[in-house]
Amino acid sequence: MSRPSALELPGNVSARRLETARGSFAVLDGAPDPQVPYRGAALLVPGFTGSKEDFLDLLAPLTAAGFRVVAVDGRGQHESGGPRSEAAYAQAELAADVTAQGAAVAEEYATGRLHVLGHSLGGHIVRAAVLADGPEPWASLTLMSSGPAAVTEAQQVRTRMAVDFLPTTDMETAWQVMRSMDAENAADGAVSAAPAWLDEFLHRRWVSTVPEQLIATARQLMTEPDRVGELATVPLPKLVLSGEVDYAWPVPWLDEMAVRLGARRVVVKGAEHSPNAERPAETAAALVAFWTSVTEE
Repeated sequence: MSRPSALELPGNVSARRLETARGSFAVLDGAPDPQVPYRGAALLVPGFTGSKEDFLDLLAPLTAAGFRVVAVDGRGQHESGGPRSEAAYAQAELAADVTAQGAAVAEEYATGRLHVLGHSLGGHIVRAAVLADGPEPWASLTLMSSGPAAVTEAQQVRTRMAVDFLPTTDMETAWQVMRSMDAENAADGAVSAAPAWLDEFLHRRWVSTVPEQLIATARQLMTEPDRVGELATVPLPKLVLSGEVDYAWPVPWLDEMAVRLGARRVVVKGAEHSPNAERPAETAAALVAFWTSVTEE
């Protein structure tokens, strides 16, 4: 999961609700720097176990470059809430939410230059939205650390925990089990402990996420078909961005996907599955370069 470097909001960022035709969603809304030319807007969609805070470190550099940036909690994630039914989190439902969010942002900010980015699972969701509802209102599509189909078999082992245990285990107990596993990995040097403020946030986010959302999306990660050929036919500029290492979708898979899509490809040095949090300055620079090239065409 992405780990922001801080939770304090920049002065130009507000936490609010985005009202859409499919309900109300919690968002972080970053206003563009009024001292630079306005370049458009972007909707940022988080991945499995994630939330809008995954993009906190990107908001300052992206808004400083002249973009309005809206990071969203999807249905059932963190502060958006959602029903206790797996059917509510079918990929088609989540994709329709993204389309509605995009329409609401486009209407509110009167922009025809609205970019969409999906991180990890979020990439599959925005892909499904574009395939179901077409390229409008998007100016471009970015798939960040999001692969062509299901995650690797090794990654499915941990993902399957949500499917196997959450139906009969409360979220607090599941959190404690994951903490124990992480502590064992830390003892082996595999992971580093989070500072207290971050651990508290990750815990709060986990227990406030609807378990049925995690179960349904875990199934999606393990069964997603390859839809790259379909997406390649959609007339949108595309960017495939990742770190140098990815445990969910190996980097060679992402390289090949970019070729099949005819997409721009960026590999962020020093980053792994969450370049948004691990190398935010470099990631923001790549996004600004791509979005600017699209809007200036």
